[in-house]
Amino acid sequence: MSTRWKVSMALILASALAASGCSQRPEKPAAQPSNSSGKETKSTNSNAKKTLSVMLNIADQPVQDVYRQIINDFIKENPDIGVNIQFPGSAYENNMKVKMAANDLPDIFDTHGWAQVRYGEYLADLKGEPWVNQMTDTIKNVVTDKNGKVYVLPISEAKDGIMYNVDMLKQYNIEPPQTFDELVGAADKIKKESGGKTTPFFFSGIDESTIGTYFGYFANALLINPANNSAEELLKNTFDWNKWTTLPDKLLDIKNRGLINEDFLTAKRSDLPTVFAAEKVAFALLAPSFVDAVHKLKPEMKVGLMPIPAMSANDKPSFSGGERSTMGIWKESKNIPEAKKLMSYFAKPDNLSKIANVTKLQPGLKGIESKHDLTEYYDKYANVKVLPYFDRVYLPNGMWSVMSKSGTELLAGRITAKEYSETMKREVERLRKN
Repeated sequence: MSTRWKVSMALILASALAASGCSQRPEKPAAQPSNSSGKETKSTNSNAKKTLSVMLNIADQPVQDVYRQIINDFIKENPDIGVNIQFPGSAYENNMKVKMAANDLPDIFDTHGWAQVRYGEYLADLKGEPWVNQMTDTIKNVVTDKNGKVYVLPISEAKDGIMYNVDMLKQYNIEPPQTFDELVGAADKIKKESGGKTTPFFFSGIDESTIGTYFGYFANALLINPANNSAEELLKNTFDWNKWTTLPDKLLDIKNRGLINEDFLTAKRSDLPTVFAAEKVAFALLAPSFVDAVHKLKPEMKVGLMPIPAMSANDKPSFSGGERSTMGIWKESKNIPEAKKLMSYFAKPDNLSKIANVTKLQPGLKGIESKHDLTEYYDKYANVKVLPYFDRVYLPNGMWSVMSKSGTELLAGRITAKEYSETMKREVERLRKN
């Protein structure tokens, strides 16, 4: 571990537990966190000889309940092993930073998108586990390094795209757009033919990640494609940030066309399910859990999922994705055999199916059956490429917040598209030095 990292960890040790953690990309933005977030649930009996500590980054009560049920079933079959599980909610990242600083981690923990970069040196190698050969092609390289070390069990992987009102697109004879220009054209048509009732896109200046998601999605489409691949320049920090200006320019164009909600500065992310269910919004740049929030308001509404449209007519749509929920084992755990046993239990097809059905996410292992509102779309787009989350691969830690906040400043008219790109360049250089 570098000296700079150790010093940084030590500085936060005293204060991080009092601070609120902030996930770069909230897993379940529309759902309410569990009332028991942060409290420990003990599953054990008097015969337990070893007790595992488990800490996971899961906010939704229904998902937590499924995890607890799987653990209870495990305890019944393995009465000599107890399990203490925690769901700290929004405090997860800060809690983990404190534990890393103290070098005192849970036996099993969730890497929430950072298996190699942030947590890699703390994790045991799982390459010998029986489920390794079942990893999907899209997640394998994300959780495996060039030397073959497998960092985590990928419980679920993200295939993030654009959620849309299926019946509305049919009503206006619109096929899911393949390119960005087609997406804007579809939005124009919906706005016009609905008589202004529907403003196709929704952003929140209060919950700025809604704006950051736009940049994350379309940065891949613009910069990581066969015709114009800037991956090497981004990784080597030689990227010409003038190329970035296309993204804020296009967002301003959408705004100027009247295609985003007028109250974007005061709207809350939690407002989106309501306005979507009321057919005031057609497209949502959100994770799949959004569907449940809509169905609580309008059960009959059909919500679809489509890949992110390409920026060029010469490219194809793609999903944005990577790790979502994982389980890794602390390499210094005194209970590694027991931890691997619990992990293998979670990897059973029946258990991964239960998790997939409640999260509406793709399992990280092959051959797992699931049936939920988005299954037909995952099947339909099974062969569509999945590009890793742009910021996790090409930007230093901390840039998600910069992208999001600068996007709000842009829409508010406080900076220009060129100034947005200049901010990106400046902040990337600053954060790479840290």
